[in-house]
Amino acid sequence: MATPQKIDRFEKARLEKLNKIVELGHDPFGQRFDGHISISAARQECPEESGVNGEKVRVAGRIVLRRKAGKLRFFDIKDSSGKIQLLFSRGDLSPEQWELMGQLDLGDLIGIDGSMRRTDSGEVSIWVEELTVLCKSLTQPPEKHHGVTDVETLLRHRELDLIYTEGVRDKLVLRSQIINSVRSTLGQQQFTEVETPVLHAIAGGAAARPFTTHHNALDIDLYLRIALELHLKRLMVGGIERVYEIGRVFRNEGIDATHNPEFTMIEIYQAYGNYESMMDLTEAIIADAARVVLKASGTDVENERLVLPWGDKSIDFTPPFQRKTYAELFEQHAGCSMSDAEAVQKKAQELGAQGQIKPEFLAQMESGHIHPDVIVSEVFEACVEDALEGPVFVIDYPASICPLTKRKQSDPQIAERFELFVHGMELANAYTELNDPKLQEQLFLTQLEGLSEEDSMAKMDHDFISALKVGMPPAGGLGIGIDRLVMLLTNSHSIRDIIFFPLLRPETVANKEDTTKGEE
Repeated sequence: MATPQKIDRFEKARLEKLNKIVELGHDPFGQRFDGHISISAARQECPEESGVNGEKVRVAGRIVLRRKAGKLRFFDIKDSSGKIQLLFSRGDLSPEQWELMGQLDLGDLIGIDGSMRRTDSGEVSIWVEELTVLCKSLTQPPEKHHGVTDVETLLRHRELDLIYTEGVRDKLVLRSQIINSVRSTLGQQQFTEVETPVLHAIAGGAAARPFTTHHNALDIDLYLRIALELHLKRLMVGGIERVYEIGRVFRNEGIDATHNPEFTMIEIYQAYGNYESMMDLTEAIIADAARVVLKASGTDVENERLVLPWGDKSIDFTPPFQRKTYAELFEQHAGCSMSDAEAVQKKAQELGAQGQIKPEFLAQMESGHIHPDVIVSEVFEACVEDALEGPVFVIDYPASICPLTKRKQSDPQIAERFELFVHGMELANAYTELNDPKLQEQLFLTQLEGLSEEDSMAKMDHDFISALKVGMPPAGGLGIGIDRLVMLLTNSHSIRDIIFFPLLRPETVANKEDTTKGEE
């Protein structure tokens, strides 16, 4: 049986005030409060001259500051649109209202009816005529000047972060605006948004380790989806020629600055297109989203380049983006041709000596148990990706590592695939989709030597093959990591900063581990 949390002295003091609010005949947790306007709208109603009563307004917000000055009490309240000062005058309020005001603390939610007035110092204020308690806060807020400095605490208690850390709420609201922009861009091009299953019988459509679960009624094991791809292609077979989904995807892998085990991505499929069509679409989506961010910052984006800050650098998202082949970038940064197997192996050994490639991979390579293209891919990841500032489309990948991709007619060893890189971060991945069911079936059965199961896409999906046999139109397919897009557009260098609730260990587990470490 769970035990209730202990009440600290701050909560005890607030509970005493809550009881006083009840004695005064008010509900400490509030009721419906109709007719209020945003604080930013109320500020617009303030007269320009000081000491003059302006329009009557009704607002609601959270108390973030309070101070005394003789028979006046000054409070600052904040809502999602901004902040405003309140003036409580003992002479203008009833004794009951003055006593009710005395039960307020930082963090409480209140409703205010009053008149707009500008103080002698020019401060836009509301002269309070009636106070309504909307919710008594029982938690002491962070100390004003130092606040909460532990990042884990802020992420674990995101509500405190949103209230008291400057800029956090604005950035996360901007995330929603970016996603709305993506939907708008696709809507203008007649794409249909759909929802597909989260529970899959086969963890297909990507190379990743899945989370597993069990369905009791059917008595079968299932996977949380690692990609959106295969169901969306089946919808394209069914005649939804331009289709997309924005959804959560789950991969049971590491956590770092650019990876969270559950993340948001968009996958888009366009019948009768190819990977070049997807490059054009990617540029349009990102450019429109960059305009939204620039407008939010007050920048006039008409006929201007779409340049956004990235640390002490900047990123120019103005289309067209650079387009470079995998082969030319490999030769530029690795110093050898990707078709020269001996030179590629030598480069891999150099990178291994520098700690950029794992020893176990090198051991497999030297025993001859790794496909040459897997070595090429490992070297590319180790020495090319981080060097790509971009935005740059890396096009034309080795076909053997792209089993869902159509080959180039001029060179079957090359797949019509691109990845978009920005400052070393993979942002988008796209193919000219393979629609030959016999070849797709063969590739699903092909496991490249030296490629681990979790890194392989060789996972047979018979339902998907059946759909391909019905006939899927030639198409382009595109996936964009929404979290990474938001990171790049908002100058955020950790994925946890732009996810409302990133995955963390439960607080009890984290505390237990800290205690154990202390005992050791």
